[in-house]
Amino acid sequence: MGSLKTEEDLKVSNEAILYVNGVRRLLSDGLAHFTLLEYLRDIGLTGTKLGCGEGGCGACTVMVSQYDRILKKCSHYAINACLAPLYSVEGMHVITVEGLGSCKRGLHPVQESLARAHGSQCGFCTPGFVMSMYALLRSSQTPPSEEQIEECLAGNLCRCTGYRPIFDAFRVFAKTSNDLYTGVSSLSLEEGKSVCPSTGKPCSCNLSNTNDKCVGGDNGYEPTSYNEIDGTKYTERELIFPPELLLRTPTSLNLTGFGGLMWYRPLTLQHVLDLKAKYTDAKLLVGNTEVGIEMRLKRMPYRVLISVMHVPELNVLGAKDDGLEIGAAVRLSDLMNFFKKVVTERAAHETLSCKAFIEQLKWFAGTQIRNAASVGGNICTASPISDLNPLWMAARAKFRIIDAKGNIRTVLAENFFLPGYRKVNLASGEILLSVFLPWNRTFEFVKEFKQSHRRDDDIAIVNAGIRVHLQEHSENCVVADASIFYGGVAPYSLAATKTKEFLIGKNWNQDLLQNALKVLQKDILLKEDAPGGMVEFRKSLTLSFFFKFFLWVSHQMDSVKESIPSSHLSAVHSVHRPPVTGSQDYEIRKRGTSVGSPEVHLSARLQVTGEAEYADDTPMPPNGLHAALVLSKKPHARIIKIDDSEAISSPGFVSLFLAKDVPSDNKIGPVVADEDLFAVDYVTCVGQVIGVVVADTHENAKIAARKVIVEYEELPAILSIRDAINARSFHPNTEKCLSKGDVDHCFQSGQCDRIIEGEVQMGGQEHFYLEPHSTLIWTVDGGNEVHMISSSQAPQKHQKYVSHVLGLPMSKVVCKTKRIGGGFGGKETRSAFIAAAASVPSYLLNRPVKITLDRDVDMMITGQRHSFLGKYKVGFTNEGRVLALDLEIYNNAGNSLDLSLAILERAMFHSDNVYEIPNMRVMGRACFTNFPSHTAFRGFGGPQGLLIAENWIQRIAVELKMSPEKIREINFQGEGSILHYGQIVQYSTLAPLWNELKLSCDFAKARKEVDEFNSHNRWRKRGIAMIPNKFGISFTTKLMNQAGALVQVYTDGTVLVTHGGVEMGQAASASSDMYGAAVLDACEQIMERMEPIASKHNFNSFAELVGACYAERIDLSAHGFYITPDIGFDWTIGKGKPFRYFTYGAAFAEVEIDTLTGDFHTRVANIFLDLGYSLNPAIDVGQIEGAFIQGLGWVALEELKWGDEAHKWIPSGCLYTCGPGAYKIPSVNDVPFKFNVSLLKGHPNVKAIHSSKAVGEPPFFLASAVLFAIKDAIIAARSEMGHNEWFPLDSPATPERIRMACLDELLSSFVNSDFHPKLSV
Repeated sequence: MGSLKTEEDLKVSNEAILYVNGVRRLLSDGLAHFTLLEYLRDIGLTGTKLGCGEGGCGACTVMVSQYDRILKKCSHYAINACLAPLYSVEGMHVITVEGLGSCKRGLHPVQESLARAHGSQCGFCTPGFVMSMYALLRSSQTPPSEEQIEECLAGNLCRCTGYRPIFDAFRVFAKTSNDLYTGVSSLSLEEGKSVCPSTGKPCSCNLSNTNDKCVGGDNGYEPTSYNEIDGTKYTERELIFPPELLLRTPTSLNLTGFGGLMWYRPLTLQHVLDLKAKYTDAKLLVGNTEVGIEMRLKRMPYRVLISVMHVPELNVLGAKDDGLEIGAAVRLSDLMNFFKKVVTERAAHETLSCKAFIEQLKWFAGTQIRNAASVGGNICTASPISDLNPLWMAARAKFRIIDAKGNIRTVLAENFFLPGYRKVNLASGEILLSVFLPWNRTFEFVKEFKQSHRRDDDIAIVNAGIRVHLQEHSENCVVADASIFYGGVAPYSLAATKTKEFLIGKNWNQDLLQNALKVLQKDILLKEDAPGGMVEFRKSLTLSFFFKFFLWVSHQMDSVKESIPSSHLSAVHSVHRPPVTGSQDYEIRKRGTSVGSPEVHLSARLQVTGEAEYADDTPMPPNGLHAALVLSKKPHARIIKIDDSEAISSPGFVSLFLAKDVPSDNKIGPVVADEDLFAVDYVTCVGQVIGVVVADTHENAKIAARKVIVEYEELPAILSIRDAINARSFHPNTEKCLSKGDVDHCFQSGQCDRIIEGEVQMGGQEHFYLEPHSTLIWTVDGGNEVHMISSSQAPQKHQKYVSHVLGLPMSKVVCKTKRIGGGFGGKETRSAFIAAAASVPSYLLNRPVKITLDRDVDMMITGQRHSFLGKYKVGFTNEGRVLALDLEIYNNAGNSLDLSLAILERAMFHSDNVYEIPNMRVMGRACFTNFPSHTAFRGFGGPQGLLIAENWIQRIAVELKMSPEKIREINFQGEGSILHYGQIVQYSTLAPLWNELKLSCDFAKARKEVDEFNSHNRWRKRGIAMIPNKFGISFTTKLMNQAGALVQVYTDGTVLVTHGGVEMGQAASASSDMYGAAVLDACEQIMERMEPIASKHNFNSFAELVGACYAERIDLSAHGFYITPDIGFDWTIGKGKPFRYFTYGAAFAEVEIDTLTGDFHTRVANIFLDLGYSLNPAIDVGQIEGAFIQGLGWVALEELKWGDEAHKWIPSGCLYTCGPGAYKIPSVNDVPFKFNVSLLKGHPNVKAIHSSKAVGEPPFFLASAVLFAIKDAIIAARSEMGHNEWFPLDSPATPERIRMACLDELLSSFVNSDFHPKLSV
C-alpha cells in the first residue's frame, strides 16, 4: 500500500466529458482553474448569472444529474455553478435555464408559471429561481409540499419582488394542488379558463393578459402556453440522462490548470492516500464550497486539488446496532435525508442526536450548498463557527482517520479540534475516513442551537451543541454525563469544561440552573476586542442557549416538569412557519387595451428563459481586454510611490493607467466635480480608485492589479458622523435650513406641557442589486468615437463622464442600456466613474475593454444608503398634540458630495411625515468622512427623515402613556395644511387610507390578542404597529423634471418608442409620470396627423391605416416633450413647491420575538397605498411588496460594519460586510406569514398621466411598521422586569439589538439597563 502507482496502472485519464443541455462537450486539459459558471458563460449560456461568486445569492444555480452505479439510479440536484470546479461535474449532465424552454420553442411550466405570476422584475435572479424549482421537481418522487418548495428556494436571493409572487408561481406544483398531477389538462378546463398561479385551480384571472404568447420560430416548435401543459405530461419535454454517461466506465482524472494547478479525481481510497502522501499540502474537496471561497476571496494559493467525490469508501452511509457510520465525502443533503429516514425507523429516544442534526442542517447554508458540501469537508475546515462541529462533539461522535499505509485510528470528536484557528488532529498524509455517531441512551438529551443575523443561509453568530445524560434516583434526576460545546466564542469550537464538571452528579433542578449559569459565565470568556464584535450579545447567547436547553430537558422529565411555569415553555417552543399567504386587493380601471390592466411585463418571458441580456452577457469583441481597478487600502493617506514592476511581469498584463494618463480632465462628479477619477497625491477612502489595469482575462487583470504596490503615508481619518461633527468636517455649501412658525418662542412661552430631547441614529444599507456594475466599451472610427454598453440607471451620466475624461464631445460618445439587473439608485451616479475608468485604456489602446466588478469590490467602492444622525427637541401638550420641533439632521456623505445634498434636502422635506407641526425648524449638514461616497437609494433620503419623525412620535407616546397610533391620529395633517417648506397639502387621502387599514387589521382586536399572548409567554413576545407615510413625487432638482420621447410608427403597424427611462423592473415612478406624458404627447401628434385619413375610410386594422397614411406621405414619427408643471423651490428663502403631488400609504405589522436570542418573525403585514388609478396593478403590487421587504431589510436585518471606533477589530476604513457571506438581505424566510396589499379605490390622481401615482419609492418606509412592532414587543419584555421607561432602538433592529434591549435576569449580571450595541453611523 504506500507507493504511488503509475497513471497507467490507475487508468488515469486526461479526457473529460460533460453534457450540457443534452449536448456532448469535450473538456480540454488546462481548465482546472475554471468554475462551471465561467465555462457555461464562455460557451454562450449566459442565462446562468454571476451574482456574487461565493454561493450566497443563487443567481448561478444549475441542475446536475449524475448516475449512481451502486443504487443504479440517476440523482438530480441544484448546485451553485460559481463554486463548482469545471472538472468536478465531469461525467455528469448539467442543465441550465436554456435547457428548459425558450420563447421560440415554448416555455417549461416552471418558467411559464413564474412569468404569469409576475415573479420577475429586474429578472437577473430569475433563472436561478427557475432552476432551483426545476431541480426540486426532477428530484421529487412525489409532488413536493409547499414547505419543501420554500425550503428549496432558501439559497436564492431576490432584491426586487419580495418573494411572494415567486411562492405563488411555484405553489401550483405543490401536492396541495393536484391539478398538475392528476391529468387535469387544458382540455378538461372550461373554455377561457387556465390554471391559476395563485391557487392552482381553474380560473379566468389571466384572461386579460395579452402578452402571453411567445413568437414562434421556424424550427418546427410550437409555442407552448402554460394552460396547454398538464403536470403529468411536463416530463415528456425533459432532457433525459445521456445514454453515453450510463454506459461509460468512470476513470481517474489527472488534469491541470492555470499557474501549475493540478486536479486529480481518484476513484479508490488507496489512490487518494497515495496522492496525499505525495502532495502533503493537497486540498481534498467534494463540493468546493470552502476551498473555492478560500482560493477566490482569501487568495490561498493551493496548487493540488484532489476531488474525492467518487470514492466509494468515503461515501458509506449506513446504520449499525450501535450507531451510524457516515463517510467523509457524504453530501450534507444526503446526510439530512438519511437522518430523516433513520428517525422514522428507530426508537425515538435513540435518535435525538439525529433530530438535532436535522434541525441544524435545515439552517445550514442554502439547498445548493448542502447539495455540494460534504461532511468531512465541513469537519476538517474546522471553522470556529461551524454549525455541525459542536454537535458532533456533544453527541459523542468518533472520527475514523486513515493514513497512507491504511492504518486507521479513532479520535473522539471533542479531541479532534485543537486549540487555535482551524487546527485539527490530522497528521501529514492522514485523511478523515468516516464519522461514527452513536445512538442515544434513555434519558440522554441532545439539542442544537444557533443564532445568526438571518435564519436562512447564514453563518452563526453563536451556535452550540449541548447534551446531558440523566439517571433517576428516587424522586430526583441526577446528571450522569454532559457535554457543552459552543461555536462563535473562540478561534475553535470551545468546550464549557468547568460547567460540565459542575453539572455531573448534581440534581437536575432550578438550583442547578442558577448555579450553572454563574459557572458558565466565567467558563466562556470573550475579550472586549474579540474579532467579530458583539461581545455582550455573544456572551448572552451562551447563557440563553443553556437556559433553553435546561427548560427543554425539564419539560420532558415528569419529575422536573411541574417546577417549570407554563409561561416559561415559550423559550423552547419553536415557531412553526406556515407557507406564505397573501392577498392583493385592487380595482382594474382599464384605459385602452392595456393601461390599467394587470399585464405580465414584456420582458418576463425573456427573463424566465435566460434569454434577457444584461451588460455582462454581451460577447467580448475580438482583441478585447479586461479591466481591474487598483484600489486604495487606506482611508486617508498621501501616496508616496506606485510600483508596477511586479504587475508588468504578471501573465496576460497589457498596461496600467494612472491619473497622468487621463487624456483630458481627471476631475469628475455628478453635481460638483470634487472627486478624482484616479487618485493623484492623496487617497481619502479605502477603495478609492488609483489606477486601472488591463489584461487578457478578467482573472489576470485582477491578479495584476493586486501586484501594483502603493506606498502610503497615513493621515488622520474621519470615520463617523460624530467624528465629522466634532471636527467640523462638512462638505462645502451644504448647510440647509427650513422653518415654519417660531420654534424658540414656542419652547420658551410655556405653551408646551412637556419638552423632550433625544437622538436617532440609523445605519446605511447596501443596494445589493443582483447584477454587479459592468461596462463594455470600445472605440469606433479609428478611436474618434466611443461606444459602450453599461449597467446604468443613467446612461447620460456615463456619456457625460466619458466625454469629459477623454476630451470628446458628447455627440461622439454613445451609451446603450438594454436593461439592468437591479439598481435602486446605486447605478445612478456611482456606475459612471467605473465606465470612465475603463474608457481610458479603451481609448488610448484603441481596443475594447470590459470591466465587471466582483461583488466584494462592488460593495466596497460604490457607496450605500446614507447613515443618518438626527437630534430632536419636541414640545407637546399633555393631550399629545405636537406644538414645536427643532431638528438637526446629519448624513454621512463620504469622501465626495455625489448626490448627498439632494438626499439631505429630501430628508429635511420629509421630516414631518404626515404630522401637523405649527412651529418647526430643520437644519441639515452633509458630513465629509473618509468612506467611499454614499449615494442614491430607494427613497433618496426620505425614509431617513421619516424614521426620525416616527421615533419622536413613539417617544411622546411612552412619555404620555398613550398608544403611538393615538398620538399619530391626533397630529394628522389635513387638506390645506401648510408644510414647513411652504407647500399646501392637496388631495390628501391619508384619512381614508388609515381608516381602511385599521378596519382590515381590526387593530383593537389585534392589540387585545397580542396583550393576551404576552401575558402567557415569558420568553416570546409579540408586538404590533401602524405607520403612515406621505412621500413627495418629483425630483427636487427642478431641471431633472423634464422628459423627451420619440415615437415611430412602422409600415406594418408596429411602434418603436425611444425614451430616457431605463428598464430595471420598476412599475409606475416619477419616470413613468414624465416619460409617459412625453410619449402621450408624441402619440397625440401622430394621431392628429392620421385623423384625416382615418375619418375617410373604415380600416380593418391599424396596419392598414398606417399603410394608407404612408401612401399619403403623412409623417409617422413624432418627438414628444413634457415638463412637470407647477413646481419649484427657492432655498434662499426656504419656501416653494418641490413636489407635484404626494403618494400616501400606511402599513400594519405584527411580529413575534424570541427575547432570549433576538430572533423574530413578521407574522402579519397589511399595506394600503393610494396609487390613483394604477397603470398596471399587478406590477404596482409587486413594487409595493418588493419595496416593503427591502425596507424590512433596512430596519431589521442589513447592517453595514465599517472599520471605525465602534468596530476596532476591522481594519480602519474597511467594509467588513462586503458580500452575501457577511451582509444579509431578506431571504424567503423573512417574508411575513400573511402578506396583504391593497390599493385605495376611487381616488384618481389628477396630476399625473392616466390618473396614476408613482409607486417605486413610497412603500419602502412602510416597513418601519416592523421596526416599531419589534419595539412594541420589546416594551412588553422589559415590563416583565419593571422597566417601563423609554429606550432607544437603533435601526437596523438586528437580533443583537433586540436581545440586548430585552432586559432580564440573564443579562443583568453583565450589562446595564442602558446598554447600547455599537453601530457604524
